[in-house]
Amino acid sequence: MPIDDNLARWSDISFETAFVVYLLAAILFIAQLATTRTATLSRASSLHPQLIAATSSTPGYVPVPERRAPSERLGRTGLALVMLALTLHIGSIVLRGIATGRPPWGNMYEFVSVTCAAGILAGLIVLRSEQLRTLWLFVLVPTLILLFIAGTVLYANAAPVVPALQSYWLPVHVSIVSLGSGVFLISGAASTLFLIRIRYPDSAVPDSRVGRIVARLPSAHSLDVLAYKTTIFAFPLFGIGVILGAIWAEAAWGRFWGWDPKETVSFIAWIIYAAYLHARATSGWRDTRAAWINIAGFVAMLFNLFIINMVVSGLHSYAGLN
Repeated sequence: MPIDDNLARWSDISFETAFVVYLLAAILFIAQLATTRTATLSRASSLHPQLIAATSSTPGYVPVPERRAPSERLGRTGLALVMLALTLHIGSIVLRGIATGRPPWGNMYEFVSVTCAAGILAGLIVLRSEQLRTLWLFVLVPTLILLFIAGTVLYANAAPVVPALQSYWLPVHVSIVSLGSGVFLISGAASTLFLIRIRYPDSAVPDSRVGRIVARLPSAHSLDVLAYKTTIFAFPLFGIGVILGAIWAEAAWGRFWGWDPKETVSFIAWIIYAAYLHARATSGWRDTRAAWINIAGFVAMLFNLFIINMVVSGLHSYAGLN
């Protein structure tokens, strides 16, 4: 099928616009984090009594209607921008697929884009509460870094995939792995912030700059629960993706498993996440030890994405770099 260059260009424009809107949302969440400390005072001041003339039917004092704190308004605006950016982001993925006439995850640029979109979509689901909204900044920062790398270093022009990827297994295997990887991004960020929260509890160094910033984050318990729940969701997805990849390998290469570098590191990452879930359920390992294992799993995922695809040669060397 010939490539539709016009749609491919609109896909790139949509991707670039989404990146800019994500960046604006991150700036608003920085402002929200900076003003969160004054949220309580803002709410308290909005409830000061106002004296009015007393009659037989009205009291002497009524509260002024409550106004949203600046941090809450910034957070709501930032969340709206995230939704707009995700719409543009998904639009770029869809347009790339239509332009090429194939599933739009046939190279590293497309895979990272789909994975980041999955992570943002997962964030919209698990970070709905106002208590967790301050975490958006720490989800957007790694997402922006990944999208920047994808749009510059990893970018590949719209083109057909190599013959080895022209299979009905491509949309099944890669889409499931992308979804699981995107949710693991939320989990890794939550565990990292959990360790920081443990290092700087509310009572520690309250006058330091780091202590004041950390105090505005959700509690360590909330971060730990978030990391655990997202890993529980992503772990079986990633496992299913690995299994489907083995089935595809048997159809393409005549064997289910050959210890190819990509297969090996994927298996190692899966084992690490299994160890995290086991440690999280084991007494004595539930706190920092389990969190470090979870972070190690996410590092293995990043190693598998960049080092294995770009440095190590193997049967999965389909980066599609120009």
